[in-house]
Amino acid sequence: MLKINNVSFSYGDVDAVHNVSLDIQEGEIVCLLGPSGCGKTTLLRIITGLETGYTGEIIFNNRDMKNIPVYERDFGLMFQDFALFPHMSVADNIAYGLKRKGNAKNDIHNQVTSLLEQVGLTGFEDRDINMLSGGQKQRVALARSLAPNPQLLMLDEPLGSLDALLRDQLIVELRETIKSVGLTAIYVTHDQKEAFSIADRIVVMNAGQIEQIDTPQQIYNFPKSAFVARFFGLSNIFQIDESPLITRLVEQSSHDFTNADKVLIHPNGIGIHQQTGDSLLYSAIVETVIFRGEYSLVAARLTDDVLLRFNVVHAHIEREQVINLNIAPQFILPL
Repeated sequence: MLKINNVSFSYGDVDAVHNVSLDIQEGEIVCLLGPSGCGKTTLLRIITGLETGYTGEIIFNNRDMKNIPVYERDFGLMFQDFALFPHMSVADNIAYGLKRKGNAKNDIHNQVTSLLEQVGLTGFEDRDINMLSGGQKQRVALARSLAPNPQLLMLDEPLGSLDALLRDQLIVELRETIKSVGLTAIYVTHDQKEAFSIADRIVVMNAGQIEQIDTPQQIYNFPKSAFVARFFGLSNIFQIDESPLITRLVEQSSHDFTNADKVLIHPNGIGIHQQTGDSLLYSAIVETVIFRGEYSLVAARLTDDVLLRFNVVHAHIEREQVINLNIAPQFILPL
């Protein structure tokens, strides 16, 4: 549905996006994820037509978007500040795009009523925008974006101004709503939890380039670079020849290290106590235990001064305790 071919864009001497290529399928939710300044919002603005002067191609439904103005692209846009009109009611905000398209008054009324039901705001038609909570404003902004039946929905940090608890609730609702109407969507965020919750595929960006494209499960369990691993909080990264222990672990791995110079010991492959299956058993001394509610974050030091961090659920562990660690070969990964 959307093809991005070798797109580059610069702000003066700064390469904001460099040689990016990406295909997005119809009905797919793709998340552009990365730290501030990685180029994700710039790429979104290029796709929408808000940034021009790029090189490469943006092809939407077999049509080159290079000279197509924003208002002719039939894309829905939703931003962090919601961009709602404070002088309009909820219904008038949602109906704005429909009125501009010249839809019949009765059709507009029916569609606004339907959308309010869809986003859980039935009865809010005449409510003053300024009297709504942050979550309610987010729902109105979504309904307004959906009203003109866009072919592609673009969302730039739409939950960034909300508190964490509300974000966790709304991100699930947002995915369900997008999927229920069969929309294709591009979602920009710097928050890994948001990306995991909403995306069919995640595009991790760094310094204007794509580091990895994959499903949420695949990208977390099998990162392809040290940057991606660290971005997801996976810190057990070592040079292959850093120590005899690391070399031995690499030799025991079930993966090919031919083109790798680093190794990730994924915390998902680290357990404690009894050896299971083909796991490798190593003795370690616990250095830190940080309680995180549902789990504890443990740092334990093995021989050769190798420090591993991993999560432990429902187990009592104390500092300076000697433990046996299981390390599963399939989670000794090349980077």
